[in-house]
Amino acid sequence: MKINYYQQSVDELEAIKRDNLHPKLLLHACCAPCSAFPLEFLCPYFDITIYYNNSNIYPENEYARRLQELRQYLNTWREKTGYEVKLIVPPYMGEAYTEKIAVLKDEPEGGSRCVMCYTLRMNEAYAYASEHAFDYFTTVMTISRQKNSQILNDVGRKLSVKYPNVKYFYSDFKKKRGIDRGLELSRENNLYRQDYCGCKFSYEKRHGND
Repeated sequence: MKINYYQQSVDELEAIKRDNLHPKLLLHACCAPCSAFPLEFLCPYFDITIYYNNSNIYPENEYARRLQELRQYLNTWREKTGYEVKLIVPPYMGEAYTEKIAVLKDEPEGGSRCVMCYTLRMNEAYAYASEHAFDYFTTVMTISRQKNSQILNDVGRKLSVKYPNVKYFYSDFKKKRGIDRGLELSRENNLYRQDYCGCKFSYEKRHGND
């Protein structure tokens, strides 16, 4: 049975507003296009810090390009809205990360390799949130049409047991035309939109071994 994570997100935001809170949220983000609508959705309620831990992205120059695009978008976002979103960037460890997920390199997109990838990155970010006294943690990845929000939120639920001092914010950012709004924001801001998810194996499926 599918869970309505969009409604859970709305209910949580209503509770935060009702209690007149403005909690600290650590938001895992993989790129600017996937961050655009989640920021619009969340910024009125949270003090947001983005955690860009994406050593899955191959090659390194692609990682750097997505990071630079995100930096520029956060500047634009601040100028347009007044919301200051901080950005934390841990070291890029692409080769080590690729070795970890290579055991599942032959799995199809959306399969167990991807779930492993989500879990590794979300766990790293959640640990940071726990160590630095954030109130909430979530990821922008539920905005993606190619990613299963039921799986992502289940990963978050399991990790919330490991890090009980930080509440997991359940989401399904693609719902209620969130994905359409994300595309509008990407076009309005002329954001670079990559044509593959990120890892070496998704890159090779899209581009071959060049």
